[in-house]
Amino acid sequence: MAKRDQESNATKPEGAASFAELAALLAELGRNFYGRGWALGTSGNFSAVVSREPLRLAITATGLDKATLSADQILQIDVEGKVIEGVGRPSDETSLHLAVVRMRGAGAVLHTHSVWSTLLSEAHAEAGGMSIEGYEMLKGLAGVRTHEHREWLPIIDNSQDMPALARSTEAVLRQHPNAHGFLLRRHGLYTWGKDLAEAKRHVEILEFLLEVTGRTYSMSRRGAHTAGLSD
Repeated sequence: MAKRDQESNATKPEGAASFAELAALLAELGRNFYGRGWALGTSGNFSAVVSREPLRLAITATGLDKATLSADQILQIDVEGKVIEGVGRPSDETSLHLAVVRMRGAGAVLHTHSVWSTLLSEAHAEAGGMSIEGYEMLKGLAGVRTHEHREWLPIIDNSQDMPALARSTEAVLRQHPNAHGFLLRRHGLYTWGKDLAEAKRHVEILEFLLEVTGRTYSMSRRGAHTAGLSD
């Protein structure tokens, strides 16, 4: 009864989805991302804000095959990452989701493991990030109105020390307040949005741009190699 009273007193925006609704949406999204090659096997983790006061997140449990992700595999956690509803252990990267929600006011945080995000996170690691500019698809990012926008995606060295990785994430978010996402080195993309729909759109936009950038980079290197052979 106390739990129900606590949930009824939680602060939610008008029209906000319930935990059950968000769980179903996150499960559907996971299956969709699997089908597009962005979250194969047990990779990827996804969350959405259930309430702000107190802070509650719906988040994927760890070690799940995204091809068969179901609503009953989504957990509800509190601000400390403790499970308050559902069975299982939350994603190992829960602290990163909580950091993004706190610092960006995000309503949803999505992490994918595509081939291109993984390759480019290594290729540009020494620069500390990569820029993408000149593409019409950039206008799909929140607040961007022109293809002339220059999007900087910071790259963070991956670590199994989650508290340290969360601190690194917070530092990068402070340093790059206008970034719509970041890359974990050899690991993949993190992005977010005011709600789950916007976060999903940001994944689609950024994954498209990363693939275009990666293919362009590969073609230019192949062309240079071919030119060298002909010389």
